[in-house]
Amino acid sequence: MAYLIGNDCIACGTCIDECPVQAISEGDIYVINPDMCTDCGTCASVCPSEAINPA
Repeated sequence: MAYLIGNDCIACGTCIDECPVQAISEGDIYVINPDMCTDCGTCASVCPSEAINPA
């Protein structure tokens, strides 16, 4: 099951470089492509605003 980025996202960019499969896209609120996400949780572990959680 993919991770999701919630409304608490501050678009800081911390997670995007940590994703090993480049499943995260930039925007006002970043988005994780569920078809690419491998559920590793790396993005959630580095998110300073705790905006990333399992779906």
